Amino acid sequence: MTTNVDPEAAPAAAPLRLTAAQALVRLLEAEGVPFVAGVVGGKLAPLLHALSRSPTIRYVGTRHEATGPMMAAASFAGSGRVAVALAEMGPGSLNLAAGAGVAYNNNLAALFVTTNQHRAAAYPHGGMFMDLDTRAVLAPLTKWNAVVHDARRLPELVRRAFREALGGRPGPVHLDIPQDVLAEVCDYAADEFDIAPSRYRAQGGPRPDAGAVHAAAALLRAARRPLVVAGGGVVHAGADALVRALAERLRAPVVPTQMALGVVASDSAHWIGHGGIIAGDAVRQAFDEVDVIVAIGCRFSSWLWDERGALARRRHRVVNVNIDPGALGAPVLHEVAMQADARHALADLLAALDDDAAPTATDADWLPRLKAVRARYEARIAESAQDSSEDGGEVMHPAALALAIGRALPADAIAVYDGGHTSFWSNDLTPVHGVRTRFHDPGMCQLGFGLPYAMALQLAHPGRPVVAVTGDGAFGFTLQELDSARRHGLPVVTIVHNNESWGVIRAGQRKSLDFEFGTSLAGTDHAAIARGFGCHGERVESADEVAQALARALASGLPAVLDCRTRFVPHPAMPAFGAMNRYSYDALAPPASR
Repeated sequence: MTTNVDPEAAPAAAPLRLTAAQALVRLLEAEGVPFVAGVVGGKLAPLLHALSRSPTIRYVGTRHEATGPMMAAASFAGSGRVAVALAEMGPGSLNLAAGAGVAYNNNLAALFVTTNQHRAAAYPHGGMFMDLDTRAVLAPLTKWNAVVHDARRLPELVRRAFREALGGRPGPVHLDIPQDVLAEVCDYAADEFDIAPSRYRAQGGPRPDAGAVHAAAALLRAARRPLVVAGGGVVHAGADALVRALAERLRAPVVPTQMALGVVASDSAHWIGHGGIIAGDAVRQAFDEVDVIVAIGCRFSSWLWDERGALARRRHRVVNVNIDPGALGAPVLHEVAMQADARHALADLLAALDDDAAPTATDADWLPRLKAVRARYEARIAESAQDSSEDGGEVMHPAALALAIGRALPADAIAVYDGGHTSFWSNDLTPVHGVRTRFHDPGMCQLGFGLPYAMALQLAHPGRPVVAVTGDGAFGFTLQELDSARRHGLPVVTIVHNNESWGVIRAGQRKSLDFEFGTSLAGTDHAAIARGFGCHGERVESADEVAQALARALASGLPAVLDCRTRFVPHPAMPAFGAMNRYSYDALAPPASR
C-alpha cells in the first residue's frame, strides 16, 4: 500500500512544554490582562515565577487579598479591561472573598485565581491545615467558577472563564488551581496560545427586535413627559453619546445611575441629578410626573426605590433595554422590552425616531421645570455649606469641603467616592464631565474600596490625577494599601472627610433610642499615618486650605492623604436613603386590606 505525502508540506511544529502556571500567563497575555494583584504565597510560587517573566502583565503586590478583587473591579469599570486578583489557599482565598462582592454586585468582569491543597488532599479535603472548599466559598460571588483538576484543560477553562465574564451581563469568574496542577508540566499545541479571543467568545452584543424598536419609537413620539434612565450598561457598551442624542431628540431629562456617572455632564441641559433617589427633589419629581420611561442598561436597584419599591410604578409605560434577559420585567414591568446591547438598541431607536420627521410631543416646560427644581435644591445645599460659627462651630461643614474639592479638582481628574454619608456630598457637589471619571460602589457599598479602586485607575491612567474621597471610618478598612501605592509608584490622593465617628450610625442611635455606643473614632491623625508609610500627608482645617493642599499633594509625586476635619451634618437625601431601605410588601397592599 502506498501513502501519498506532500513533500512540500511544512512539518508539524513541536509542542510547547510548559508548566500550567506558564500556560496560564500565556493565556492571560492573549486576553490583554493589564495586571495581577494579590499577596505572594508559597503555593503560588510557580505562578509568581511565570508572572515575573511576563513582558506585558504587571504584578501589584498588595497588603491584603481583599484589595485585589476591588482593583480588578475598578480596572473593568475604568477601562473595560479584565484584570486578575490572586490569592493563596485557605485564609488568602477567604480574604479575597471579602472584596469579591464589589465586582459581583456591580456587574464588573474580573478573574479570580486561587490555589489549593494538592489533588490528593483536596476536593474532598483531607483535614490538612488551611483546607478550604474555595470553589464553594466563591460560587455565590461569581458568575461562574471551576476547579482545574488537570493542567491539560487549562486553555479550555481559561477561555470559558473569559467567555462567561464578558458574555451578556458582565461579572467576575473564578478558577481554583491546586498547587500540584500549577506546577504540572505538559505539552501544549504549538499554536495553542495564538488563538484570538474573537475565535472563542462573541465580540459584540445583540441587536434589538425590529418590532420592539418601532413600538418603542411610537411610545416615545407620543410621550408628553419622557424620562431617560441610563445605567452601567450604557458605559460598558460605549453608548453615552447615543443617550445624549436621544435626550436631545426627546427634549428629556436624563437620570444616570450610580454606575453611569458622567453619561450626561453635570452642566448639561438634560441633567437633573445623578445616582438615583438620593439626587434630590428633581429626580423624585421626575418619577412622580413622567409618562414614558426609557431605561437603558439599568436594573432598577434600590437606588431607584422608595418604601413602595421601584420608582417606576405599574402606571408608567416603560421601554426597557438590557442585555440581560433577567433584568427585563423585574422589578419593573415594561411596555416594550429589548434584549440588546445598549449601543445597538439606541442606534436603531434613534433611526426609527428620525424616520418620522414630525416633532415629538414633549411638553415644552417639562425639562425647564425640572431644571428649576434642581437649581433650587442646589441653592439650599450651597446655603448649608456656609461655614459659620452660627451653624455649629469652626469645624468644616461637609458641604463646604465637598464644594472646595469640586472646585480644586483638575479638569482631567478621576474621582472615587468611598464611605456612606460622604459619598452623598460627593455625588451632589463634584462636577462630572464624562463617563469613567467618577466612580462609586452602589452594588455592595463596601467601605474601604476607594483606595484600591483609585490604585487600579491610576494604573489604567498613569498621566491623570486620581483622587479618592472617603470618610474616616471607610478609610480605616484599607489604609494599609498606602504602602502598596508607594511601592508601586501610584500617586493617588485620598481626601478624608474626618468627623472622628461612624457618623450615620451615631445619628441613628441618637434618633432611634437616644444612646451612643461604639461610634467614636476620635484621636487618629491620618496625615501622620500617611507619612509613616512614606507618603505625603497634610491636615486640613478649613475649606480655604483645600485647593493649595491638593496642589501640594499632586505635586509631591507620592501617594497622599489630606486629613480634612469636618463635622457631621445630615445630608438632605438622608430621608430618601432611609425610604429606599424601608421597602415593605405591606406598603404595596391596597388600603382596605391594611
